[in-house]
Order: sequence, then C-alpha cells, then structure tokens
Amino acid sequence: MLATILSINSFVVANFLSNPITDPVAIFLTILAIMLVAPLLFERLQLPGIVGLILAGVVVGPDGLGLLERDGTIVLLGTVGLLFLMFMAGLETSLDDFKEDGDKATLFGIATFLIPLVIGTGAMLALGYGWLAAILVASCFSSHTLLALPVLNKLGIMRASAVSVTLGATLITNVLALLTLAVIIKADEGSLTLSFWLFLIPALTIYTVACLWGVPILGRWFFHRFGHDENAEFTFVLATLFVVSYAASVIEIEPIIGAFLAGIALTPLIPQVSPLMNRIQFIGNALFVPFFLISVGMLIDPVALIRQPRVLLIAGVMIGAEIVGKYAAAWIAGRLFGFRSPDVMVMFGLSIAQAASTLAAITVAFNIGLVDQLTVNGVVAMILATSIISPWIVQRWGRKVDVVAPKSEGAPQALMRRVLVTVANPSTEDTLLNLAIILARAGEGTLLPLNVICDRKRAVSAADKRQQVKLLETAEDIAHATVTKVEPIGRVDDAIDKGILRTAVEQDASLIVCGWKGYSSYKDNFFGDVLDTVASRAQVPVLVTRFVYPISNTGRIILAVNRQQALSENFAPTLEIVQTIANELKSTPQVLIVSGRRQSLLDKGALCEISPEITVEQVKGSLFKRISKRIQPNDLLVLEVNTSKKQIAGMPAIGYIPEEVVRSHPNVSILVAHYPLPTKPKHQPKRQAKR
Repeated sequence: MLATILSINSFVVANFLSNPITDPVAIFLTILAIMLVAPLLFERLQLPGIVGLILAGVVVGPDGLGLLERDGTIVLLGTVGLLFLMFMAGLETSLDDFKEDGDKATLFGIATFLIPLVIGTGAMLALGYGWLAAILVASCFSSHTLLALPVLNKLGIMRASAVSVTLGATLITNVLALLTLAVIIKADEGSLTLSFWLFLIPALTIYTVACLWGVPILGRWFFHRFGHDENAEFTFVLATLFVVSYAASVIEIEPIIGAFLAGIALTPLIPQVSPLMNRIQFIGNALFVPFFLISVGMLIDPVALIRQPRVLLIAGVMIGAEIVGKYAAAWIAGRLFGFRSPDVMVMFGLSIAQAASTLAAITVAFNIGLVDQLTVNGVVAMILATSIISPWIVQRWGRKVDVVAPKSEGAPQALMRRVLVTVANPSTEDTLLNLAIILARAGEGTLLPLNVICDRKRAVSAADKRQQVKLLETAEDIAHATVTKVEPIGRVDDAIDKGILRTAVEQDASLIVCGWKGYSSYKDNFFGDVLDTVASRAQVPVLVTRFVYPISNTGRIILAVNRQQALSENFAPTLEIVQTIANELKSTPQVLIVSGRRQSLLDKGALCEISPEITVEQVKGSLFKRISKRIQPNDLLVLEVNTSKKQIAGMPAIGYIPEEVVRSHPNVSILVAHYPLPTKPKHQPKRQAKR
C-alpha cells in the first residue's frame, strides 16, 4: 500500500514538473511567491534583490524546472516592466544634476561611454562575435545604473563633487548607449542608409524637444487643472509613459528610449517626497519590474554553464572588459579634474554597476536575434558581479570622500523636527500637506496635521466631527503614502487661533505651516484674524503659504529679502528651507537682496552661507518693485518677516508686501517665513554703552 502511494506521488510530481502550469491563478500565485521570497532571501545574503528575481526566473523557467512557460502574457508584462524600469531610471536622472557640473559631467560621460565601448568591442571581436553584435554588447558596458545611491545617502556624500559629476554623466552615457542600440538594430536590418540618417536626425531632434519641452508644459497644465484627483494624476503619468514610448517606435527607435526620456521630462513635476512618486515606485518595484526581471531569468539556460563552458569565458571577458574600461575612464577624468583617489574610486564604483539599461538593451537584442542565449547568460553573470562590486567599492572608498557641509545645517534640522500643519480646507489640503511632508522628511521629523473645531458660538455638530475625521484621515493617508511619521490631531477649542497655539505648545511643535487666502479685510486688519494671531503669538517659526497651483508645478523659487534680513540670524534657516524645497521639486533657487538707495551692497564675505550654485542678485530700490520686475507665473516667492517689538494696530503680522504681490501677481505662489523673535544684524558693530 505504501509503495503504491509513493509511486502515485512520484508520478504526480514528475508530471507536475514536466508540464508547465497553465491555470492563470496558479501562474500568478507562483510569480507572486517569487516576488515575495526571492528578494528577501537574497537581501539577507547581502545581495541585491534583483539578482534573486533573475535567478528565480531561471529556476522556474522553461530551461529550469519548467514550471512556467514564457508565453505571451509573460512577454507582455515583461515588456511593460521593461518600460517602467527605464521610466524610473529617467525619473532619477535630473537635468539639474547635469547643469551643476555640466562641463565635467559631459567629459566624464563621453569618456565612460567611449573607453568601455572600444575595449569591449575589441574583446567581443576576439571571442568571434561579428562587428554589430560586438558593438552592441560593448555598448552595454558603456551604460550604467546607479545601484549604489542608497550607500551615498547613508554616507552623506551626495553633495560631493565626484558624485555630482557622475550623476550628470549618467544622462550622457545612457542616452548614447540607447542611441547606439537603435543604430545597431537598423544596421542589422539592413536599413542603415542615407535616408535613415536624413530621417532619424531631424525626427529624433523634434521628438526629444517635444518630450523635454512639451511634456512638462502639458504636465503642469494637467496637474494645475486636475491636481487634486490622485487617480487622474497617476493615470496621466502612465498615459504619458506609453504615448512617448509608442511615439519612439513610430520614428523607428526603441520604445525604451522614449520611456527614459518620459521619465526625464516628468522629473521636475513629480517631487521625490510625494504620494504620486510613491505610487509610481510602488507599482513599478512591486509588480511590473519584477515581472521583467523574472522574464529575463526565463531566457537563461543554466545547463549551458555545464554543457557549454564558453558561457563562463564570455562572462569573464565581459566583466574584465567592463572593469578595465570603467576604471580607465574614471582615472582619466579624475586626473583631469584634480580629484583625489577616493573620489576616483567612488566615480568608478558608481559607474560600474549594470542593471536597467543593460538588461533593456540585451533583451531587445535577443528578441531580434542579434545575440544568442549564451550572450544573455554572460550579461546576467556580469550584472550579478557588478551588482556586488559596485556597492562594496562605494562603501569602502566613500568614507574617505570629503564633503563641505552647509554651515546652517544644524538649526533647520531642528526646525523641521515636528512640523504642525493646519488642515481645514479640502481643496488646499494636499498642497499644504505636501509642503509640510517635504520639510518633515528633510528633518527626519514628524508631521502633525491639525484640525480645530470652534465651539464658542455653538455646540459642535456631528457633521463638524465627521468633516474633521475625514480631513485628518486624508492627511494621514497622504503621509503614510510618503512613508512619513504622522500624528494627526483633532481638537475642539473656543477659538481656532488659540487651538493652534495651544496645540503647538502641547505637542512641542518646531514649525507651524498655515494656509493663507492672500489678502486681509479691513475688519481682519483692525481686530486681527486667525493668521495674524498665530503669527504674532507663536513661540516657533510660522510658514504662511498661498499656492495657486499644486506644489509640483513650481518653476523657480525666489527668496527676496532686504539688506537687514540678509544679515539676520534667521536668514540661514530660511535659505535652508528654500534649498530643501528646491531639491525636492528639482527647481532652481534664486536669492534677491534689495538694499536701500543709500545703503551699500553686501560683500561676498557676508554671503558666505549661500552655496556657490545659487544665483544671488543684489540691487537697490524698493523691495516690492524689484520683486514685481522678476517674478513670473509658476514662481514660488519666499519672503521673510520678523516679529516687531510693537505690533502696530491695523497692520498684518506678515506685513503689506505679500498682499501687494498677490494683488499685482495673482498667479504667483507665496511662502512667508515668520519668526517669533527679533533678530540683530550679525555683521554690525555693537554700540558702546554710554557712561
């Protein structure tokens, strides 16, 4: 009896392994199990999760256990994952990184593309590859994926010059590698003729300009019109990705190039700390990209490593050629730029990792039959090796990289420790919360959404409580979507302003963020409104904001101050707040300092706290008139106000200039930083006491 049961079980297992799974539910369940287990297992082994997904695809693929067949569904979802992978790579590539060290980034980008390309082509030709296949495989060595970025964040060297150069070079080398792929494919098809070049160059130019210039304009309009509909935002991003990718195929280049450009074009519109970015990364990293990685693993024949030792030779040559080429490029560029050895090694470590662009290119090449399965196996082995080497090199040498930290770094971090934000208007809640989340995340702090119900004139109704709960639940959901610490607070008080002030004290808030309608009535000015009371009596700084569009639509950020404010002790935290917002929005911060007509302009020594990359302009005249000449629609104007010792009756706590700007420029958003204590100029000599 026992023998019969064992024989039946053996037959079932053998039959199960010999035939691929066909039930849709079982297929999806198997893939979900792989997505869950494989990354966790390999990360416990100190290996990248992508390696686990690829190897899992090998195991369950047709050349492994044969559990899954690489059918049309797997190919479709894998293609979507491929486009998503390149799209997210574009989202991590900011044009601002390229502008910061443009000349150095261009030189290093060209070097880290050409040198590995030449060395790799020679190595692949020596292995018997044809010219087209050799150049295409070598172009995979030329591109790179910034897998070690989390290591840079932990080490705190993101502002190092070597890192900025490498970030900018990533744009150059990846675009060149993808263009090389497009040209090689056309050459393989036999259509690389003069007419192709006459069509490709103008079409590619128009296409690139339309993507990088037209998509942001369309995106700003859409987010401005429908920015409060989260589903519409996400659908728009997906539609943009696939429309741009399809347009690339129309002009006969690979859709992955379009996906990469779509990511670059949308980068300024999607803050890194935002629910929209979180949804994109979640859907991509949790679903589509794992499908692609598993589908790549299903292309690999593990038996070929034993049956055909040539795979090991190909992989060894690829790894050696890439290491030599990438190190030579980093060494030459480092010598020309005067970088130290640790800087050179960090550049080398960042540029050696292969993942997104390499997988994309080799998958396309395999699908058209330009390379065989042995080459795919060798490329996957190279990805495995470089994914391990890259973080190790950056970790090892990044500790020795010198970074000049901002002088005002300590105070703003404390300022953003506990950010209290008032939520009362559903139409403006998202924008206020996104601003507060950016600040709280920058200070690694906690978000405190607050809604106050006033019971002075009437009892609190059930409708009031329901609205309060709904507002706070929405705020909590948005905060959780961006992985921000949040403590929602619902309060009933005899006055809105008193409730805000009391909560700030009770919850130990370090910063208060309030919304502003943009003007004050005569009654408000005479008797004082909620905003005036909060700003004038708060014991912590208050940010008074008025956004006329979603915060992601911000173009430039202009900090306008007078001479006395530029010399005050509050200028440093205001500047750091501006830089924090600008970094998250990938915007360009500018500083405008206006001196009186009889005052002298400040020398550079007095402005040492301002980073060299920030544009500083000093002029004389009226602050309001100078602001009016420079601001444009979609700008965010930042002003600074200090509490005076004597509050003049009828005068708004934030002064008259913000109201004048709103009346003259209604399409400009404003942020007013209000500080509770008067400041003294740091560079003015102290008066001697009279005897």
